[in-house]
Amino acid sequence: MRRILTIAIGTALSSASLALAATPATKTAPAAAAPTHDPTIPQPGWKPPRTAWGAPDLSGYWSNATITPMTRNTRLTDKPSLSPAEAHAAEKVFTAALEDAEKPTDPNATTKQLATKASDSELLKIRPEFAAAGGDVGGYNAFWIDPGTHIMEVNGQFRTSLVTTPDGQIPRRKDGTAVGRFPGGGAQRGGQGGTVQRTAAAGGAPRLGSYDSYEYRGLGERCIMGFGRNAGPPMLPNGFYNNDYYILQTPTSVAIDVEMIHDTRIVRLNVPHRTDGVRPWMGDSVGHYDGDTLVVETTNIPQAQNLYGSWKNLKVTEWFTRVSPTRINYRFQIEDPDTWAQPWGGEYDFAPLHGIIYEYACHEGNYALPSILAGARRADKEAAAKGTAAPGN
Repeated sequence: MRRILTIAIGTALSSASLALAATPATKTAPAAAAPTHDPTIPQPGWKPPRTAWGAPDLSGYWSNATITPMTRNTRLTDKPSLSPAEAHAAEKVFTAALEDAEKPTDPNATTKQLATKASDSELLKIRPEFAAAGGDVGGYNAFWIDPGTHIMEVNGQFRTSLVTTPDGQIPRRKDGTAVGRFPGGGAQRGGQGGTVQRTAAAGGAPRLGSYDSYEYRGLGERCIMGFGRNAGPPMLPNGFYNNDYYILQTPTSVAIDVEMIHDTRIVRLNVPHRTDGVRPWMGDSVGHYDGDTLVVETTNIPQAQNLYGSWKNLKVTEWFTRVSPTRINYRFQIEDPDTWAQPWGGEYDFAPLHGIIYEYACHEGNYALPSILAGARRADKEAAAKGTAAPGN
């Protein structure tokens, strides 16, 4: 779980005058010998391994941990990719900032002293959303954060965004709304539907995110689905930790075990989509093999897992292609004629996870929820006494 290194892209470009950095060693496995060729570039004559029944073999433990943002940070660059020197310089800055933030916290420090230290953190200057990792409890120590330390390299290019649109941004919705543009915090990392309004009408059901009931808290907080979109579709790194997967194939299905909240996504092979109107978590995924590629199409995505507000007619198509012994190229396309004028998508590579996935022990009925709701009821009482509205309700 700690700092699994993948080839990835970063938001760490805070200075253009940095020196080329050496790749840091992983904590979980001995450093491997440098490959004789770039593993992200398919080599002539190389054939992917096959399963016993002849399908391209995608099985095993993989990671998409990366410091590359979902959308391009145009304050830093407007280029779709970086040179190797620029990429390694960005990685060096991020790695140094992360290591500094991982230093032990002084147990005798006051809250004020810790706040001052946090305000001077180079890591928070690069990734300010890390300050909110623990929310109102003060954020995690960086020891618990495993965002990856590399720029995402795809086909020999060090990408500045996972999204592959010309400007590296998610297209505007038909109504003109801009979504997911950098910087965007959690939404920028994948647009999980945690801000959907149940209803805005007076007297209607409380909005999702209110403190009226545990049912209105976010899916990640309730340990039902991970925050961000690790499980997908599309399957995206969340920018914080647990961006790891285990892929298991059978002749009739593919199971993708997601470390975050221990979700398991099932892709049924060579069958039609369900027609009963049921919208299961992660949608209804059906797939087939096209040569060396697993093609997956997902519909019936539930509203609570909307992608930047799109869900009812959302269709996500994904392509998984083994391009070398140590890389799986992953592409996705988003289609919703009610939301966007044309399809858009993105791309990255999975790299090997040097280890296995252990249980992520987060379960529905999180013991913290009673305390969260009790605090909200206390706030209600205090607000009522003052004649004001309690925050969050």
